[in-house]
Amino acid sequence: MGTAKSTIRFFRNKYLIVLTAFAILMLFIDHNDIFQQLERRKQLNELLASKAFYEKKIEQTKKNLSDLQHNAAALEKYARENYYLKRDNEDLFIVPSTAGDQKNNGANNN
Repeated sequence: MGTAKSTIRFFRNKYLIVLTAFAILMLFIDHNDIFQQLERRKQLNELLASKAFYEKKIEQTKKNLSDLQHNAAALEKYARENYYLKRDNEDLFIVPSTAGDQKNNGANNN
């Protein structure tokens, strides 16, 4: 009977009740609850990975731009590959994709 009486006295403690209510409020009910914090941490990690990816792409693009500005052979290669430019004494042949590539491209566009 003594343990039951001490247990009841323990749960009648107003400080314990307030502390328990505060913990429940902060962990589960509040706008910034534990689940929101975990979701935001996941989103932050995704954004940091995206930032690293784009910084790498920026460095690669800067390198390509510098190469195009200072290297005539690279500029000519870029113009030939992307704009299908040719010299006056050359003929340009554009080979269409294979049938399998066309099916894949059509499936991706739909």
